[in-house]
Amino acid sequence: MFTRQPLDVVVVGAGVVGAACAYYAARSGLAVAVVDSGPVAGGTTGAGEGNLLVSDKPPGPELDLALHSASLWLELAQVLPPAVEFEQKGGLVVAADEASLATLTATAAGQAEAGVRTQAVAPHELPGLEPHLAPGLAGGVLYPQDAQVQPALAAAHLLRAAREAGARVRLGEAVTAVLTGPGGTVRGVRTGRGELLAPAVVNATGVRGGELAALAGVQLPVLPRRGFVLVTEPLPRLIRHKVYAAEYVADVSSGSAALQTSPVVEGTPSGPVLIGASRERVGFDRTLSVPVISRLAAAAAALFPVLGQARVLRAYHGFRPYLPDHLPAIGPDRRVPGLFHACGHEGAGIGLAPATAALVVAAIRGEEPAIDAEPFRPDRFGTAFGTASEGRPTAPSPRQEPW
Repeated sequence: MFTRQPLDVVVVGAGVVGAACAYYAARSGLAVAVVDSGPVAGGTTGAGEGNLLVSDKPPGPELDLALHSASLWLELAQVLPPAVEFEQKGGLVVAADEASLATLTATAAGQAEAGVRTQAVAPHELPGLEPHLAPGLAGGVLYPQDAQVQPALAAAHLLRAAREAGARVRLGEAVTAVLTGPGGTVRGVRTGRGELLAPAVVNATGVRGGELAALAGVQLPVLPRRGFVLVTEPLPRLIRHKVYAAEYVADVSSGSAALQTSPVVEGTPSGPVLIGASRERVGFDRTLSVPVISRLAAAAAALFPVLGQARVLRAYHGFRPYLPDHLPAIGPDRRVPGLFHACGHEGAGIGLAPATAALVVAAIRGEEPAIDAEPFRPDRFGTAFGTASEGRPTAPSPRQEPW
């Protein structure tokens, strides 16, 4: 059984979002415990590319969150060890034709008004930024604020820093109940080892966020959106930026359940090139899809012909936590006092983790947030309890992954 040491908050989930919540909470003086049924970064975080992007977000609440997070990542890069592989290498978005370039240029203009640094790139300037790009592209936009980390290591080192600030980390323990007291107020969680009592519980369970919410008696319609990543053999530093096609932005914001692919290519400090991106809602189907992998490889080779000669060593996939309006659920759930959410970031959780954590910790402490948190209200989807269908999550069955 757990010792009954006083706690202020229990964070459920040891991915990068949960790790960031634990880090900022512990650094603020709160007594924190982190609980996860698996290892650190055992879910979506461990299957991510580590993108820290502002370039793929149109003006609005998520871009505001991304800009705030970008500034916090710069601070964290000074605190966390070099092992997290933080690189502010910038993103280069390219357009294949004039119509695509016109859309990209209009998007960049709106982003610039919101505070994003952008730089138009003419066709003849592209080789100077990326010498191995395919010829004939119509142009692009450079985003100097885009960056990258190694996501699993970032989560691990954030948790280590949280531990050094006093947080307790409990791995390999599934949360089986959210405990409530009189009036439905949260008073902690129960796991297979006992109870952890605290007046605040943070739901940082990623694609399982709807299931943890259901344990507390509320609906949060988080769905998994599958994506594949290809990893090449170690190569010389052929690709200098994160490079992707302009159509990627439309894929990110699409609500379609069908398969969508657009080339996203970037190098890593250790040499392999990462190739994405695909999106499809197929539940938790873990089948390796050869057609998807083939489409990604072909698109990457079309963008960078030099990759046509590179060997792909492996392919992996993960599930992005998708919410219907493409905004994460962040902050207090007004239906269950003491329940806070930090999930539903889809493919942007790694980049948005610090700002998400800062908003959650400010809410727990009753402080004014750095940006407007209202658009991310977790209870904006209603109050009905879910049933077993794709769009309405239920409490987990024994065959599902707990937290």
